[in-house]
Amino acid sequence: MSSSTKQYTLFDHLLELRYRLLKAVVSVLVVFCSMFYFTNDIYEYVSQPLLATMPEGGQMIATDVASSFFTPFKLTIVLAIFISMPYILFQIWSFIAPGLYRSEKRLMRPIMLGSSILFYGGISFAYYVVFPIIFAFFTSAAPKGVNIATDISSYLDFVLKLFFAFGIVFEIPIVIILLCWTGFTTPNSLREKRPYVVVGSFVIGMLLTPPDIISQTLLAIPMFLLFEVGVFISSIYYKESDDGQS
Repeated sequence: MSSSTKQYTLFDHLLELRYRLLKAVVSVLVVFCSMFYFTNDIYEYVSQPLLATMPEGGQMIATDVASSFFTPFKLTIVLAIFISMPYILFQIWSFIAPGLYRSEKRLMRPIMLGSSILFYGGISFAYYVVFPIIFAFFTSAAPKGVNIATDISSYLDFVLKLFFAFGIVFEIPIVIILLCWTGFTTPNSLREKRPYVVVGSFVIGMLLTPPDIISQTLLAIPMFLLFEVGVFISSIYYKESDDGQS
């Protein structure tokens, strides 16, 4: 270590952490303020998968006095966090990067980028693929004579749960790459555990999604495919590491 290298104290690290957290919070507030005027439009867009499958005359309702305001408001806040996620991850990266080796930095950069892309991919998959299927099933399964009128707050809680579940599940390749990179496991060991992964995918799908077989299956199948993607990428990394050592 060179004499010019600055020695940081715990207090310095805490100040740096506070600075990074403040910048992350400000980024969320800036994005939220820029979208605040469009809160109702945003909610209408998010509710389209349900509205498109409702029978003629079906509509959404607001059962609470203030839910017509606070529900779109809540959605906009969550959306601001989702949009700001790459910048938030950049702040996390900027905080931990000084303590990493050069080889670790070279791996972490694509992981940070990949995690953001996969998170957005999971949300998009839920909105464009899963929602139309499960809402069409729910509305068609309603007993005769039942008027479908979903509460806007209940709908938001439902879709946010699925957004979060699919966003997290799509991070599986990143998790597998990190597990193999740290030496916790190997690609060959993971391949041997495929039967357990299949069962575990459906169990996790059951826990993270509403109690219906369609949404559980639509989460479990991508989980297994993403597992295979993570194992494939990890095996390439292992091969490159072995070639570098030989």
